[in-house]
Amino acid sequence: MLILSLVERRPRHGYEISKLIEGRSGGVLRFNVASLYPLLYRLEERGFVEGRWVERAGQRRRRYYRLTARGRRTLRERRSMWRDFVKAIRQITAAENA
Repeated sequence: MLILSLVERRPRHGYEISKLIEGRSGGVLRFNVASLYPLLYRLEERGFVEGRWVERAGQRRRRYYRLTARGRRTLRERRSMWRDFVKAIRQITAAENA
C-alpha cells in the first residue's frame, strides 16, 4: 500500500520511493534496496504498477514506476481495509472509561 500510494500521483524510481518512505515516516520505516526492488518487480508482475526505463544525460538509467488502473483499484480497496483495521484497533485499545 505504501508503494502504490507513492506512485499514485506521479511516476517515481525505486531510490526515491525508498527515501520518501523513510522521510515521511520520520525514519521509523526503512526499505533496504535489496528488498525494495524485488517488491517493485512483483507489483509489476501483478499488474499494479508499470515500469519504464528512463535515461538522462549525466545520470544512470532509472526505472520509473507508475500506478496502473488495476493498481488504482487495489489501492482504493486496501485503503478501505486499512481504515477498517485502524478503527478496530482504536476501538479495542481505547480506554474503557473515556
